[in-house]
Amino acid sequence: MNDAVVRRNTVLLAATMAVNSAVLQLVAAVSSLTFVLVTGVRGLLGLGPAIFLTASALTSMPAGRMMDRVGRKPVMSFGFVIGAAGCAVTALATRTDSTPAVIAGFAMIGAASAVSLLIRAAAGDMYLPARRARGISYVLFGSVFGAILGPTVFGPMFAGKDVKVDALTVPWLVAGGISLVALVIVQFIRPDPKKIAELIGAHEDEAPAEPPAPLREIVRRPGVIPAMLAALASFGVMVSVMNLTGYVVVEHHHHTQSSVFPIIGAHVFGMYALVLVVGALIDRVGRTPALEVGLVVMALSTIGLMWVTTVFSTALLLLGLGIGWNISFVAATARMADRTSPAERGRLLGFNDQLAGFLAAGLALLGGYALDAIGVAALAIGATVIVVSPIVLIARPGTRTAVEETA
Repeated sequence: MNDAVVRRNTVLLAATMAVNSAVLQLVAAVSSLTFVLVTGVRGLLGLGPAIFLTASALTSMPAGRMMDRVGRKPVMSFGFVIGAAGCAVTALATRTDSTPAVIAGFAMIGAASAVSLLIRAAAGDMYLPARRARGISYVLFGSVFGAILGPTVFGPMFAGKDVKVDALTVPWLVAGGISLVALVIVQFIRPDPKKIAELIGAHEDEAPAEPPAPLREIVRRPGVIPAMLAALASFGVMVSVMNLTGYVVVEHHHHTQSSVFPIIGAHVFGMYALVLVVGALIDRVGRTPALEVGLVVMALSTIGLMWVTTVFSTALLLLGLGIGWNISFVAATARMADRTSPAERGRLLGFNDQLAGFLAAGLALLGGYALDAIGVAALAIGATVIVVSPIVLIARPGTRTAVEETA
């Protein structure tokens, strides 16, 4: 495959990630607040993010299977259409105080989020195994610009305002417009990344000649389960903490709503700013050590939430949370991509994302209740325990040896 084609597609996928990450920052910053203001139910503040994440989980596996069947580009396009519609429905809910509308809007945005997360499957398609983590990192790096775009677009909309429900209408409409920009960018991607993966497999003898294996067989391949556990813990904790931070900052630490956007921006910056370096290091040092380091960095960041109250210190911890997620999630994705052919990759990543989405939804709902009933310490301790747990399995000598010998 022509290197220029791969570079062009990589830039376009990175641009898509940049635009889409701006939308996700609004979701992270105000989804809990939107749900509470529309429904008036403060005790279920985690239900808003939980709806979003459950819809994402339910969409992930069908979207992954569809990507394997028809290609990456059509599914990505459909996802951004659904995302734009979901933002519009959520905006309508803020004008009408309609609980069914806000639930429907969050569900549609969550479905779109599942599709956008699978962009990393397209990234892994276009690079050989020795450079795959780097290829994934190139695409994810686009979200660094989204970390700048989000606060730039949405921050001024909340500056100096007491946020009431009708003040959320315009930001959600703007988010819908941004989703349509991502849709336009995707149309310029050609050929479909899955076709590139098939050409690479044909020339490099990477892909097996047999039909795609059943999912239960794919999951049993060496290294897959440890990678999935790390991905589940890192994604579940990262997303739930990120979605609840806005409520912590405003309601528990008594800062303004506009101060949430620099914190979320710092988090997104941490998730992607070092991704080019991280991808190269993961290819060099191996997937397993990277999984362990990433989870430890996340744990240090979440436990720190017990003691910090300022905007700057919270942003610093969320930056660390993003960096830890970056390391562990890219390593886990690269490992799962290593263990699959192009016709299997979307299926495995979709299944992993489905489980991660359900976990994140449960953590958001439980964390929201614990946050309201007990306080920030419950959220910090619970998140830390969950993110540390997979290290026990990953660090076992037998597991490490089996994984690295088959690398």
